[in-house]
Amino acid sequence: MSNTKLDSIRSDALRLSEIERAELAHDLVMSLDAPEDADAPDAWDREISRRLAEIDAGTANLIDRDELRRRMESRLNAG
Repeated sequence: MSNTKLDSIRSDALRLSEIERAELAHDLVMSLDAPEDADAPDAWDREISRRLAEIDAGTANLIDRDELRRRMESRLNAG
């Protein structure tokens, strides 16, 4: 798409009401998402159950909030 056409679409979109812009933004983001995986909810339920069982059994490797924050900051700064 040419920059001129994109600029025109952007300009038109910005003249929409807030509600219309939100709806358009939602539709655009949804158009970028992959199709929903029908098995995902069940897979997440199994994974959550597995992790909870590890915690209950005392085999999970848990970290405290400070360590989590340190690891996240390290990953963000590495990128």
